[in-house]
Amino acid sequence: MSRNWFEAGAEGYSRFRPSYPPALAAHLAEATRRSVAAAGATSAGSAGAASAGSAGAGEHSAGSADTRGLCALDVGCGTGQLTVALAAHLPRVIGADPSADQLSRAAAHPRIDYVQTPAERLPAADASVHLVTAAQAAHWFDLPAFYAEVRRIAAPGALLALITYGVIETDPDIAARVDRFYSAEIGPFWPPERHHVDAGYRTLDFPFAEVPLPPLAITGELTCAELLGYVSTWSAVRAAHEAGREALLRDFAADLRALWGDPARTRTVRWPISGRLGTV
Repeated sequence: MSRNWFEAGAEGYSRFRPSYPPALAAHLAEATRRSVAAAGATSAGSAGAASAGSAGAGEHSAGSADTRGLCALDVGCGTGQLTVALAAHLPRVIGADPSADQLSRAAAHPRIDYVQTPAERLPAADASVHLVTAAQAAHWFDLPAFYAEVRRIAAPGALLALITYGVIETDPDIAARVDRFYSAEIGPFWPPERHHVDAGYRTLDFPFAEVPLPPLAITGELTCAELLGYVSTWSAVRAAHEAGREALLRDFAADLRALWGDPARTRTVRWPISGRLGTV
């Protein structure tokens, strides 16, 4: 795994990072139910063909599988933004992250077990997980090692979802300043893995049979202080700070406040969601 840029600053990450829309977790849970059910029906159909006429043969359908035992594993879960959303739809969820700082601030839930471990060493038994997710995290992984682990733990019909969200979209009068800061001013400080986020993960190797993701987005109503808080969680901002380029950050904050107007005013901010979903 690449350097863990989120080892420090979990408080800001938990406070300012956006939450995923409920529709994302709902879609992933339903897609998992259907995929696992279809895998069970295929298996049952094969058994039935081997013993034609046996009782129960042909009675299975994609909607008839018992899904009460479904398990999801959210890898690189951070403080649990997607983990908690998945727990609203699935009976057991494991949140895995290498950072103790992040996990110390993860939201507790009776259906969630959090485990400190890297993406390349997943905390699950062979063939025991039905949905593996990685939200805004997969570009940091050693993908061959991660994929090997995913294949090991995947139950029949399991899905893998790599989710990301890109550059914010907001009001035109501030969007140009945000874009200039993101691309030109702190652009040199982004780790090389960031280009995968900008490409919506289309540049990631993904050796699985793909399933379409619906068009989704995160939306929020943010004050200027909240938007600056979110920007402070960017890995490039922390790298710029470490390089002694605080002036870049101060100038951007001053410009944004001037353009924003009333500091109590909220503006709509949108993060388009993209990613890869596939059958393991």
